[in-house]
Amino acid sequence: MKNTDATPLPDDIESLKKLVLSLQDESKKYQLLYYETLEKWQLALKQRFAASSEGYQGQGELFNEAEEQLTPSEEEVAAEETITYTRKKTRRPSLAPELPREDVLHDLDEADKVCDDCGNDLHRMGEEVSEKLEFIPATVKVIRHIRPKYSCRCCEQKATQTTIKIAPVPASILPKSIATPTLLAQIITAKYQFGLPLYRQEALFKSFGIELHRQTMSRWLIKLGQQLQPLYDRMHHRLLEQPALWSDDTPVKVLDVDKTQCTMWVYGCGGDKPTTTGNSPPLPNIVLYDYQDGRGGTHPNHFLNGYTGLLQVDGYAGYHKTQATLAGCWAHARRKFMDAKAVQPKGKTGRADQALNLIQKLYGIEKQLNQATAREKQALRQTEAVPIMQQLKAWLDKTALQVPPKSTIGAAVHYTLNQWDKLQVYLEQGEVAIDNNRAERAIKPFVIGRKNWLFSNTRSGAHASALLYSLIETAKANGIQPSVYLTALFEQLPHSKANDSLDHLLPWAMTL
Repeated sequence: MKNTDATPLPDDIESLKKLVLSLQDESKKYQLLYYETLEKWQLALKQRFAASSEGYQGQGELFNEAEEQLTPSEEEVAAEETITYTRKKTRRPSLAPELPREDVLHDLDEADKVCDDCGNDLHRMGEEVSEKLEFIPATVKVIRHIRPKYSCRCCEQKATQTTIKIAPVPASILPKSIATPTLLAQIITAKYQFGLPLYRQEALFKSFGIELHRQTMSRWLIKLGQQLQPLYDRMHHRLLEQPALWSDDTPVKVLDVDKTQCTMWVYGCGGDKPTTTGNSPPLPNIVLYDYQDGRGGTHPNHFLNGYTGLLQVDGYAGYHKTQATLAGCWAHARRKFMDAKAVQPKGKTGRADQALNLIQKLYGIEKQLNQATAREKQALRQTEAVPIMQQLKAWLDKTALQVPPKSTIGAAVHYTLNQWDKLQVYLEQGEVAIDNNRAERAIKPFVIGRKNWLFSNTRSGAHASALLYSLIETAKANGIQPSVYLTALFEQLPHSKANDSLDHLLPWAMTL
């Protein structure tokens, strides 16, 4: 049967050519859409099921081009055909020498201390020692503060006003509560360092015979946030004195805030460990969290308060409202190309490998600079990293004209080009790292904790959490055990007066 609904073809050649060209353009458009959708699907599968490691072949090393590196040699091919088995060695856990030790002697009976051959007495020639770790559960006790009261018997007999004297109430971080410095330090580190929500701590205390409700602990934490605000403000002031900072952010849900997304920001300086400069004292490593109801650029601008130094960040445009000199993050750029590599045909070398190869050469240079000063870093980067950056820029400009902008590799190329000015800042500034991974490590404890306690009930609770996270992470960054620091802080802070300097209570300055 003849199809009468089909569109008739034009009779003249020119119209027919135009129709064919339009059909070809439409076919290319749908073909491009198909491949973009396929890449998104493959990338979603990788993010959902594959390992989250960002490791790449040759990471941290200088090596040849990707095409040469990925071509197997004859020896490698032969090695793949040989199956070998190696026994994995397990190492015993090491027991710290500062742990207390109790000796238990396992000796022979006196009757057995004779030779079985000649009957003479045996002498002690040595000993064998093996160690086992004993765990003693936490012990809980009640501290009774007894204050004798004194009065005058003479005045009592005269029926006049009697003088009564009693020792003053000991200074406490939370007056009129049962909380001691050790108890508060335990609750805070359990929640903010080890991610144990208050309702689980309530059950844990109940197992020790202590009825301590989560609402009570929550009120304590909010009151502590108010008490510790001056110390946080002092750390904030010291942070803004540093030449180079870093920042990151993550969403947080607050129940009493009528907004779709609240944000926990983190700002800091230094690395994971105290840094020294010659014979001078170690520079402070500061990590400060800042809760805000939204994610607008006004929040980092307000927190940094006119800061004009270096600020290393990701590609978020809100940081442009600050007065800082922004430095980019090569880890974010590399991550885009890792996504492009994930959707390449398996076993094939593509454009993503070429970009990753050059980026990893930049990381290989940074591996040589672990102990270098800022001036030494700047000098080596100028001589070794700048030529690689020039080569990478030329490749990006060329590739941007060859790939669809919405493809995974196209998105990676255009992201890197858009961030190029910021990605070059670290070449001129030795105080800046090649990436912003330090900020991501700083925000990670909050992200892990959020998976356990899920949300904050109130805005005041979120602010208190930001402050307590700041103290814990700053103590860790300066090589101090958070529980030890918090206990000492809660013991000493109540004795400080309103106008006293709090510098001696900062994590990197306190005498423990």
